[in-house]
Amino acid sequence: MPSEFDIVFAGGGATACVVAGRLAAYDPSLRILILEAGQHTLNKPIHVQPYQYPLNQAPTSTTVTFHMGNPSPRLNGRAPIVPSGRCVGGGSCVNFMAYTRAPASDYDDWGVDGWESENLIPLMKKLETYEVHPDRPTHGYDGPIKVSSGGCKLGLADEFIQVGTTYHKRQYADDTNDLETCNTYSPWSKYIDGTTGRRSDAAHHYVYNQAHNPNLQIWDGKRVKRVIFEYKRAVGVEFASDPVSCPDADQSSSIARASKLVVISAGAFGSPTILERSGIGAEAILTRCGIEQLVNLPGVGENYQDHNLVFVPYLAADEAVTMDALWRGDSILQEWNSSGKSLIAQNGLDSKIKWRPDDEELNAMDPAFQPRWKEFFQDRPDKAVAIFSAFAGYAQPLSRPLSSILLPRNYMTAGYCTLYPVSVGCVHVNVTEDGKERMDFTTGFLDDPSDIVPLTFAYKKTRELFRRMASYRGEVAAGHPDFPEGSAAACREAFGPVDLNAPDIVYTAEDDEAIDQFHRDIVQTTWHSLGTCAMKPEADQGVVDARLNVYGVSNLKVADLSISPLNVGTNTYSTALLIGERAAMIIAEELGITCI
Repeated sequence: MPSEFDIVFAGGGATACVVAGRLAAYDPSLRILILEAGQHTLNKPIHVQPYQYPLNQAPTSTTVTFHMGNPSPRLNGRAPIVPSGRCVGGGSCVNFMAYTRAPASDYDDWGVDGWESENLIPLMKKLETYEVHPDRPTHGYDGPIKVSSGGCKLGLADEFIQVGTTYHKRQYADDTNDLETCNTYSPWSKYIDGTTGRRSDAAHHYVYNQAHNPNLQIWDGKRVKRVIFEYKRAVGVEFASDPVSCPDADQSSSIARASKLVVISAGAFGSPTILERSGIGAEAILTRCGIEQLVNLPGVGENYQDHNLVFVPYLAADEAVTMDALWRGDSILQEWNSSGKSLIAQNGLDSKIKWRPDDEELNAMDPAFQPRWKEFFQDRPDKAVAIFSAFAGYAQPLSRPLSSILLPRNYMTAGYCTLYPVSVGCVHVNVTEDGKERMDFTTGFLDDPSDIVPLTFAYKKTRELFRRMASYRGEVAAGHPDFPEGSAAACREAFGPVDLNAPDIVYTAEDDEAIDQFHRDIVQTTWHSLGTCAMKPEADQGVVDARLNVYGVSNLKVADLSISPLNVGTNTYSTALLIGERAAMIIAEELGITCI
């Protein structure tokens, strides 16, 4: 195996695939190596058949890493679990395939030269083929990543939208991913090829499609330990066989040398910990792990951000079309091979609203949210507080799974996630008493008292929406708050929906406390971890500059969601792709390569 390359990528997730694939296409003579701890995803059904995405979150899965957060009193002492992609293509091969884009202003808010939305919108268009509607000015029609409505339409989505536009008094639009539209019900497009029905991930569409180029190498099952430096210039990486992907392999270290550049692309967990193991980070963190400091960069591993997600299950009518039978393994659909037009090419998620409260809703919310509303949301009408959505099927939460006790029938699930929570966490290396490395990870979930307020409101509002949907047949009580006996909010099976104009459930103070405890017990990651190698000024706890260079060293960049200095109001795959396209441009410019 060769050990000399021009560019070495530490990590082979979504962004790494974009950058490496673009550079290889721009200049096929570049010797590029991607080192990925997880395994190959090429044509594996669990990755390319959309309906199989929940299998990647199974407790026995090796296609994600389950990061255990520190127990938090705000989560009733719970230690939250946050998975991240662990395979070639990373999150793009295991995510829910939900196509959302942040408002353009999110990128302007970064305040980073070259990353303004006017510079990024051409790249957003370059990366996609938007198959949903023609001739939309902010969408692209000739890119590697396909966006479609999926294999078939689910009627539950129409019910959700119908109730939203009548009972909830919101507008409807066929596209709310135009970088500004907000507070509007819409269909939810997907990262699924509308022709083949396959997942549209970064691995297949940026790197596996260049298998003819021997200079583009992907070595799977290889975990990067640290960056190798000569006089603060990155010259390569030290790596070893990953013990999960390759349990029987020799664990001794090897070195891959990089003559031009090392790119760390290991995500919000991997990238800061590789930097710390390489001697780049805060002195106190490195000292406790016995790591000699090369560069004092206290921002490494700080600024961890995510979105707060809750799944709440409901019973659905027997005649409703849901994903449940397929997810239980009760039915296998044959249409996949011939057309890609079946539930196999579905994720069960066909409708959403990027929600902002109106005045009446704002007044109904706990006053603890008011300062945050006034400071951040009030004068930014393109920023949604949360996404509300309807799953056609039982979507299993990470912290209170019920699938083992649920009867085999139809379900639907309310999903709501807040997009700009205030709380932040951190990710650092640490060592156990017996000298083994472990991660010291604090999610920060619900640390700020304003963060739980929109979740409480979202529970109540989505419950009212679901109660009015034609397929509603009651609540799955075990997946709801534990309301006191005799409560008007008590959960039960029902014969059908309530009338559109029925009064809302009235919640007592005790009910509100039950909802609060429920959220502290169940709130979870939205799998949108970012921010831990922030692209900010060094004095502001930044880790990389506007051209993704790590402060204090040369020939070392970071390119993945960890560079995001602020949260983004979107499912983050779109931002990971965008960072990849911008990083490829930056590196190509510096190497004197023409971007095609």
